[in-house]
Amino acid sequence: MSRLRFPRDPITLMNTFALTLLFVFAVTFASAQDEAPNLIVGVHDSPPFVMSEDGQYSGFAIDLWDRMAGDLGYQFEYQEYDTVRELIDATAEGEIDVAVSNLTITEDRTSRIDFTQPWYDSGLRIMIDDRAGSNFWSLLAGLKDSGFLRAYAWLAFAIVFASVAFTFFDRKFDKDFPAAFRDGFAESFYTVMTVATSGKPPKRKNLFGWLGRMWQGFWLVFGVVVVAFVTSSITSVMTTLSIKNNIRSVADLPGLNVAVVDGSTAESFALNNGLATISYPRVSAAANALLSEHVQAVIGDKPVLEYYAQQHSGEPLTVVGAVFSPEKYGFGLTRNSPLRKAITVEVVGAREDGTLRELSIKYFGLNP
Repeated sequence: MSRLRFPRDPITLMNTFALTLLFVFAVTFASAQDEAPNLIVGVHDSPPFVMSEDGQYSGFAIDLWDRMAGDLGYQFEYQEYDTVRELIDATAEGEIDVAVSNLTITEDRTSRIDFTQPWYDSGLRIMIDDRAGSNFWSLLAGLKDSGFLRAYAWLAFAIVFASVAFTFFDRKFDKDFPAAFRDGFAESFYTVMTVATSGKPPKRKNLFGWLGRMWQGFWLVFGVVVVAFVTSSITSVMTTLSIKNNIRSVADLPGLNVAVVDGSTAESFALNNGLATISYPRVSAAANALLSEHVQAVIGDKPVLEYYAQQHSGEPLTVVGAVFSPEKYGFGLTRNSPLRKAITVEVVGAREDGTLRELSIKYFGLNP
């Protein structure tokens, strides 16, 4: 039986020992790298939970994930998606390992992806444009947006044209009509405006018998049409402004255009309740549509709408009404993900050790 022989030369012995240690270290390091997965983490910009600036991410959900990933020794890189729908689809198809945003846990979503334990309680609210609808400038803007101002301009042109025509006509056929053009135009303008604003016949001479009466009757019809048009257009715009500025709950939304974030639970809620919706990729786009009056309200997650209104205090945005459709946020995972248990344990720990309370105070100034 042969014996294992060690080199007797001290230098050779030290070199052998050093190579052995290096080999053990390399094996240990490789094993450690295998145990710490390199994850693809999908995110969707949704302040204050996920915020992106110059390729750097921050926010409530990002801070929470960073802490948990650090505790678990995970290596990861972020991959951003434009909409919530795209983020969930990527998770369901295995393109990413974890979805980090304010993802509401719903029955439909849990049929496609797994979720961790909830880490935030939320719900839906409504955001409106709170500019007063009773002042002159709001009325003028409403008439312009409805196209009525252009019709008014043509109406004004018709009145001026008719006044000039009456002036030349009466100067030629009525010997008692003022000779000066200025005085004659004023008289004709008064006549035309009397018909246009009241629909009543003016006190004029009948210069052409039955034909003159027919002409005066035509002008009476013109006056009635003008009065009806002006009255109905102003009433329509004022009614729209009144409705827009009296939205206080979901019951006030039927018949209006409502903005929602594409793929969000707000979109599902609106569609399930028969509301006319227009979908936008982010809350910022929905808010811009509200300010430009393409929609009359925005439905969205309570903390997201409140944070947006607070950060844009210079804009006439107000979040109104009570919270409806309560929700819970969780991190999304691919089905049967081996990461679920470890991440869920971290979420529970974050609730117990005050991390969630600390983040809530940081971003909202209140306890969860």
